[in-house]
Amino acid sequence: MTPAAAPRAAGASGVALRLRRGLSAHPDVLVTIALAGLLVAVCFTMGGGSSLERTTKPEIVLTLLGAAAAATAAVLSPPGRRLWGGLTLLLFGALTALSAVSISWSIQPADTWVYVNLLFAYLGVFAGAMALVRIASERWSAILGAVVLAAFVVAGYSLVTKVFPSLDPLDVARVRAPFDYWNAVGLMAALGIPGCLWLGARRDGHAALRALSVPALAVLLISVLLSYGRGAIIVTIAVCALWFAIVPLRLRGAAVLGAATVGAAVVGAWALANDALSVDGIPRDVRTDAGGDLGLLLLPVLIVMLGAGLFVSFATSRSTLRPETRRGIGTVLLVLVALVPIAVVGKLATSDRGLTGSVSHAWDKLTDPAATQPGNDPSRLSQVGGVRARYWDDAFKIWRWSRLTGVGADTYGTARRPLQRDKYRAGHAHGYVPQTLADLGWIGLGVNLLLLVAWLGAVVRATALRSRWRLGAWSLAAVRARSPKVPVPRRAPEPWTAERIGLVTLATTAVAFGLHSAIDWTWFIPGTAITGLLCAAWVAGRGPLADPPPPGRLPRPLSAARGRLAAAAAIVLIGIAGAWAIWQPQRSVNAENAALDALDANRLPQAHADAEHAADVNPLSIDPLLTLSAIEVAQGRAGEARATLERAVDLQPANAEAWQNLGQLQLDQGDPRAAAATLQAAVYLDPFAQIAQQALAEAQAQAGIAPTTPAPPAGTPPAGTP
Repeated sequence: MTPAAAPRAAGASGVALRLRRGLSAHPDVLVTIALAGLLVAVCFTMGGGSSLERTTKPEIVLTLLGAAAAATAAVLSPPGRRLWGGLTLLLFGALTALSAVSISWSIQPADTWVYVNLLFAYLGVFAGAMALVRIASERWSAILGAVVLAAFVVAGYSLVTKVFPSLDPLDVARVRAPFDYWNAVGLMAALGIPGCLWLGARRDGHAALRALSVPALAVLLISVLLSYGRGAIIVTIAVCALWFAIVPLRLRGAAVLGAATVGAAVVGAWALANDALSVDGIPRDVRTDAGGDLGLLLLPVLIVMLGAGLFVSFATSRSTLRPETRRGIGTVLLVLVALVPIAVVGKLATSDRGLTGSVSHAWDKLTDPAATQPGNDPSRLSQVGGVRARYWDDAFKIWRWSRLTGVGADTYGTARRPLQRDKYRAGHAHGYVPQTLADLGWIGLGVNLLLLVAWLGAVVRATALRSRWRLGAWSLAAVRARSPKVPVPRRAPEPWTAERIGLVTLATTAVAFGLHSAIDWTWFIPGTAITGLLCAAWVAGRGPLADPPPPGRLPRPLSAARGRLAAAAAIVLIGIAGAWAIWQPQRSVNAENAALDALDANRLPQAHADAEHAADVNPLSIDPLLTLSAIEVAQGRAGEARATLERAVDLQPANAEAWQNLGQLQLDQGDPRAAAATLQAAVYLDPFAQIAQQALAEAQAQAGIAPTTPAPPAGTPPAGTP
């Protein structure tokens, strides 16, 4: 090493040493970065959750990580401590088990299996988060920080795709990356808003982080706005109102929210008024120019927001307002907030329809199944109606087919096709309750309601958000005294510690996810769902606020912990078994792809063997059977090919694709009369399938059959029947 390089090396090693010391002194930083990295990785790798290839490996990783965390907690958790949140976890497991059992009656069992795999990964995340809180409950701020950081990264990337349109292959106005679904982008941004309010309003923590909360919150609000997601906007307003109603940091939070809202309003108003950014189908070069202008606006606005954050952080940390001043400011803010609904009511009252007429008209639009889909432009923000009412109406019709058990988990998309009155391929009902009723019936809804009640009870326990009046104790005392004139006992007020505020913020974040899923079924988007579940599980597993668990430690001697080690081993085995089950559908797809490659190479025996192997690995899917039939046709085994497709129809009689392939083969084999009957079933099950319609017309023409209304095939309920 040269003499000049020696000081540089020494300086670098000194920086590394100081960095290691800083990280060891602040372990929350490492936990925050690790968890945020995991959440961001889930968002970008799993996307919208619709691709089996993209979701399988992350689901396996999440399942194994959850099992590892739970096994670690089984060994390290304090002895004798109650399993807080155990009922919530048990009911989550019951929901997963019910979904798995529904494979036996599912009209699309392959889809149900794939959904159960996702649900099992969710269960692993939930159990893993509950395990972490048992052994490291003091890391609650790292969980909040991770959610804020992940939401900021996702929202920031969505805005980057507006600045650089080449990052998004579709010429659409609404931000949709990385989920390929704009409502999920809006929700992910909304999930970070309670944490940003906490970050900027808290009394402890580094002042620089409090200052950064303002530009971060501005980015989240801009992303919510540019998603054009009415649900995300409603949820944002609702969770902000909930947070301010509970957390006693209202003035600090109002300063942060007010500053960020101003910046978001400036950028949002400019972007919404610019057709190159707010209208679909604009040429790429025009969008690129407008994106550059957006970037030039974003940069100075965020710099100003950072300055505002520094001012708010400095002002709130250096000055203490007198109680009279605080009450005065609070009163002014309440009056301003109250003026908003008053102004809305006044505007409705002075409209042509009047107040009651306007409300009635809006309700009719909201619940009208025949309402048209609003455009993907800013005008949708002022519209009440949409196709969601149609999706919900179809879900309730599907539920009437089997009120108790439904038609199987995640089969709404298949069941809806005979009912649909438009060409929209809705895979979900865009609402948790109608989706659950259609999929799992009364039983599924009951399990979900029990799960919700159990979680809300855990939230009350962890956050101490109970009434100070002990009405239960008063009732017993009144009965014993035989008089209602017994004084009502009161609980001592719980202090608003930093952890209590953090737990309320985590619970509020989980509520935000729940509210949005209730109106849009973003439950199937892994990135948003796992973020919400992480927050919900931490609060559920925390236990009573006044009873913090001691840090986890390895029992000594280990021979005394045989039961714990056995439990940990069992948890790991369950995780491995779940990971193996998750891998099977993708393993079947891999074998099917190998069969198709062999077919293209004219290696027919190998192709046949691979297709049979794919069908054996996933006996619930018709895809390997369709491939196997094509190979048998290539081998000249016409009878076996037909029998294979008949087997596919028997496996999934509600799947139009099975009937369509069988009908086409019958037509190709010179049996137009049988083909016409088969293709009628395919068209009934999917009225907008053009290929099936064309094949049916050809079969009817060859058989000399007059066109008739398609009838439901055997084994499927007719559309709309109770």
